[in-house]
Amino acid sequence: MLIAPPCVVTLTWTLTDAQNRPIDALDTPTEFLFGGSDLLAGIEDALAGQAAGFETRVQLEPEQAFGDYHPELVCFEPRSLFPDELEVGLAFEGLPPGHQSADMPADAIYVVTEIYPEHVVLDGNHPLAGMALRIALKVVDVRAATDEEAEAGTVGAAAVSVLRGRDGDAPLH
Repeated sequence: MLIAPPCVVTLTWTLTDAQNRPIDALDTPTEFLFGGSDLLAGIEDALAGQAAGFETRVQLEPEQAFGDYHPELVCFEPRSLFPDELEVGLAFEGLPPGHQSADMPADAIYVVTEIYPEHVVLDGNHPLAGMALRIALKVVDVRAATDEEAEAGTVGAAAVSVLRGRDGDAPLH
C-alpha cells in the first residue's frame, strides 16, 4: 500500500538538531495518522506516495517545524504560586492562579526553565521552537486508517507528540 491520506504509517526515527546533536529517537515502531494532525507537513510531504521499507532524511527549518522562538512568551512569576516540589523542566498547562503576567496566552504550555528564591521563569515556547531539525525516518508499515482514526485526525500517539507543530501545539513527550 502506498502512503496517501487517510492512512496509518508505522515509523521509527532519529531526530537531531542542525548540528546532528541527538534530540529524540523512536526505536519502537509507532503508528501515526497520515493526513491528520499527527505529523508535520514537511514529514508528510516526504512520505507521500512511498511504501513500507522507505527510508529518508528530512531537514525542517523552524518555520516548518515548531516556529520561531518568541522571547515575549517568557515570563517571571512569584515562587509562592508554585508547589514546593518544583523542578526545572516541569510543564504546566496555563499560568498558575494569581499569576502576574496578564499579557501571556492562557492556554499555552509553560515549562519551568529557572527557579529562584523569589520567582520562577516560565517559557511558553515549544521546547523545539527556533530549531532546525533533521529527521531520519523509516516506514515500517502502512495500513488503511479506520473510520474512527480518520474522523479523529489522529491514532492517539500522544507519547510521541514531538512531531506535531504550532498548528497542533502538542507538548513535547
